[in-house]
Amino acid sequence: MILHILGTAGVPAQYGGFETLVDNILDYNRDYSITVFCSSLNSNKKVKNYKNARLKYIRLKANGVSSILYDFLSMLMSLNSDYMLVLGVSGAIFLPFIRLLYKGKIITNIDGLEWKRDKWNKIIKLYLKISERMAVLFSDIVVADNQGVVEYCYTEYKEYKDKIRLIEYGGDHVLNTSKVDFDKKNYEFVDSEYAITVCRIEPENNIHLILESISKIYHLKFVIIGNWNNSNYGKKLYDEYRNRDNIYLLNPIYEQTTLNSLRRNAKIYIHGHSAGGTNPSLVEAMNLGLPVFAFDCIYNRETTENKAKYWKNSEDLKELLINTNHNELELISKDMKLIADRRYKWEIISKKYFDLFN
Repeated sequence: MILHILGTAGVPAQYGGFETLVDNILDYNRDYSITVFCSSLNSNKKVKNYKNARLKYIRLKANGVSSILYDFLSMLMSLNSDYMLVLGVSGAIFLPFIRLLYKGKIITNIDGLEWKRDKWNKIIKLYLKISERMAVLFSDIVVADNQGVVEYCYTEYKEYKDKIRLIEYGGDHVLNTSKVDFDKKNYEFVDSEYAITVCRIEPENNIHLILESISKIYHLKFVIIGNWNNSNYGKKLYDEYRNRDNIYLLNPIYEQTTLNSLRRNAKIYIHGHSAGGTNPSLVEAMNLGLPVFAFDCIYNRETTENKAKYWKNSEDLKELLINTNHNELELISKDMKLIADRRYKWEIISKKYFDLFN
């Protein structure tokens, strides 16, 4: 049986939740001839095969406005497949047309309600909302990555609720990297107690609230790893907080051994995401057994089963950081690890995806 996977920048995964998803489920493929579409503009070196999957390249960016055409071309090149796994809704606006030509089964992961994200303007939000609707109407199965997204779909698309499936993300790939001896010149904080955040620097991830809170606490260092130069929001925060004694603002770290060691060595993981569904960086922190202090929203509560600590503003977070004792942190750590072992392993997630194709 032929399965085509669309909508990612490609594999091997360098960054991104969908890319990591594809990279990991390929490890558990036993029955399918898989083709993964990749952006040649995201790949320094084009390889034809990876983990027994064929890689097919398109000379367009897989994100931004060009992702619409990128996904559409991927669909046209997949008409001879038995299954399409479409990750994201950028090209879903074309599914009514594709349906006229395609006889196979379409499974679409609608991601985390992209149209609700603050970073988009009204036109892009409208486009993404329409694309989401096309994905639900014209896919055979719709994957939601969080129970909060499932509930949204049940309300918004009640006549199509039988199509909806909950499949989250795995995070245990972070356990496959060894610990490193840190260069103290670059990471002088590693011998201290520190909290850590890894994310895109965007308003919906509440970086401003986290920084405002941590800047008032002096017994704990804070490390945040993200793309500071990608927006005015990030640049402004970087300029405001880069010279604080207890705050370390690092650029993205794509070398997984170093990144995972920095996280594993932390005392607390602070998660500020307020939009989307199940966030990959959160389930990775849970697999590492980190105590989680998460922004209080339905997606984070569902992911952590209400067993993390939650905050709604900088004052809430400051109080948690000051008043949560060692025993509480130990308990949260154990709870996060137990939940991750039960729900967020790639073997579990992969089986759920491959079961959709039977």
